[in-house]
Amino acid sequence: MDQSHAVTRLRTVLAHLGGPPAKAVVAHPTSEPSSSVNVHAQQFQYTLDNNVLSLEQRKFYEENGFLVIKNLVSDADIQRFQNEFEKICRQEVKPPGLNIMRDVAILNSEYNPRNENMVYKIQHFQEDKELFRYCTLPELLKYVECFTGPNILAMHTMMINKPPDSGKGKNCKKSSRHPLHQDLHYFPFRPIDRIVCAWTAMEHIDRNNGGLCMIPGTHKGLLQPHDYPQWEGGVNIMFHGIQNFKDYDARVHIEMDKGDTVFFHPLLIHGSGRNKTKGFRKAISCHFTTADAYYIDVKGTTQEKVEKELKRIIIEGSGLDDSITLRDMWKFRARLVKGERADL
Repeated sequence: MDQSHAVTRLRTVLAHLGGPPAKAVVAHPTSEPSSSVNVHAQQFQYTLDNNVLSLEQRKFYEENGFLVIKNLVSDADIQRFQNEFEKICRQEVKPPGLNIMRDVAILNSEYNPRNENMVYKIQHFQEDKELFRYCTLPELLKYVECFTGPNILAMHTMMINKPPDSGKGKNCKKSSRHPLHQDLHYFPFRPIDRIVCAWTAMEHIDRNNGGLCMIPGTHKGLLQPHDYPQWEGGVNIMFHGIQNFKDYDARVHIEMDKGDTVFFHPLLIHGSGRNKTKGFRKAISCHFTTADAYYIDVKGTTQEKVEKELKRIIIEGSGLDDSITLRDMWKFRARLVKGERADL
């Protein structure tokens, strides 16, 4: 199929798929960025030369694969994102291509179907102008450029509304957990080291309400085989995890305040535990890549299963044939946010 035709067809289809489907530490350096640090004598693989990150911050990311920047996104912006999320849940706005997900534990709950408590996550909000502002915030892109370079594409957008899950009672499924995984598992674009996720806390987040946990240094490894974990009570769709992972003691639990943003590498192994509070835990994120990146064919790789599953979901909801590829899906969603666009 002609690529431009495939993307056009996909855009039409996704426009109609906006409805819902049936040991804590603060692990970041606190020094301010410094333009006077001589970084040129250093050898860096995962960060680029500029005057934004300090030498200490660059070394931290190089060694650990993630970096927390405090107070990066304003309270006012976070409130605007929260307001828009509520409008989407109430179906007052219906952006095309938006994917609304419900947690398996609350599908048959007593919540009003148009209440935000029924929505676990929304993905691909690139057509929602208000939420997509997050991906264009100058204060955010200033740091993104440290990892991607000056030509930047927003590839994968997401807002998470992790539901409460006490771990007690017959109706508890512990489904709010997210298994340890690597984000690159879902992405058919490269180079790996020019991809970064920006993940912003919309309230105080710690281990108690299901904050992120990281395995520092795992960004230096390889992409591991992923599949659904065998969890009693079910697993949310596309919640793939690394198979037979053993090194749980290496986890570092990230504590973040409202507006704090963590940037991390797509090979970094990370996940989150269940939300043991009575409230919903919110965060907003975007994966960025250099606009000079390129797509790969995932056939014959550990990512082939992802392509098949995503194609099945789209085909079942649209009646399209299987000529749509993972590349088509991501090319449709990519949005230029800074600089010039090349292949992607």
